[in-house]
Amino acid sequence: MSKYTIDLAKKLINIKSVKENTSALKKVLKLAQNELSKTNHKNFSSNNSPSIIFYNTKTLPKKFKLILNGHLDVVDGKPEQFRPYIKGDKLYGRGAIDMKGPAAVLIKVFKDVAKKVDYPLGLQLVTDEETGGFNGTKYQIEKGIKADFVLAGEATDFKVNNKTKGIIWVDITSKGKTAHGAYPWKGENAIFKMNVFLNTLYKSFPIPKDEMWKTTVNVSKINTTNDTYNKVPDSCSVSLDIRFIPEDKDKIIKDLRCLLPKDFELNIKIQESCQLTDESNEYIKKLQESLNKINGRKSSMLATHGGADIRHYNKAGINGVTFGPVGDGLHTNSEWVSIKSLEKYYEILIDFLHKIK
Repeated sequence: MSKYTIDLAKKLINIKSVKENTSALKKVLKLAQNELSKTNHKNFSSNNSPSIIFYNTKTLPKKFKLILNGHLDVVDGKPEQFRPYIKGDKLYGRGAIDMKGPAAVLIKVFKDVAKKVDYPLGLQLVTDEETGGFNGTKYQIEKGIKADFVLAGEATDFKVNNKTKGIIWVDITSKGKTAHGAYPWKGENAIFKMNVFLNTLYKSFPIPKDEMWKTTVNVSKINTTNDTYNKVPDSCSVSLDIRFIPEDKDKIIKDLRCLLPKDFELNIKIQESCQLTDESNEYIKKLQESLNKINGRKSSMLATHGGADIRHYNKAGINGVTFGPVGDGLHTNSEWVSIKSLEKYYEILIDFLHKIK
């Protein structure tokens, strides 16, 4: 398994499949399709984001028992990051762990096991997870792709990730009154008004000193329509990236509105649900059994702060988890995946898929 997977992972990493490069997105998906050339599949495309689902049945099933989900798009990086190399046990390169290395394993697993199980099994590969998954995973769900359970190969260091924070992006705008900069008392400075609000916001949502399972608010951008020095600005807007825990899902927007002065405007850009599957789920139990067997130690659950495509399935009432091998450096200049962990990842998934009836 190892040589095939590493060679395939390198080929995938070599392709600069970033959101702006639509031809590369098609190319990376075509490479994966060539590896499964004799497998039934259906292609999808939405807003220049191609995706595909492979299936082990004669026709596309109305509902899969299980879907393996992977993304082949990556965030941009330096040119040398698209030239993978091995050092010791580590494969380096853009997407090594997020998630072309794991995706190569998913392809190999599907290739080896699809015809050996007697239930509808799917392999879903998308090219827009890094930009939200709206035109890949979510689009396929809207077109009728369903399953009892979905496993996405995101990096988890062999922990089972069953819950993830939800995402809200909002723009908040304050209004003031323009005046000449030499006579500020004649105007009302919208930036100063915004500053008062941001101080109040920080008191309600202080940045944790260490990792903590709580709702966080990040101020991403501050803008004003003012383009000169000698003018009191009459408008200021901030963009907030809110990551909320499942326990806050019904009150986070209400709490935010309560902090706003009456003349402020709030515009919700996106509101994505949390990922949440109960850890007593039968598929999670079977996955843990396989994980314990192959790794020789008790598996652990994981709650993460960043979103993944599983949330789209959860929103559609479908359970799932993210589960992947060991690696680090996601979205940095030193991204890597452990080669030995890719081998174990393959063994765990094979064992897991054979446990399902």
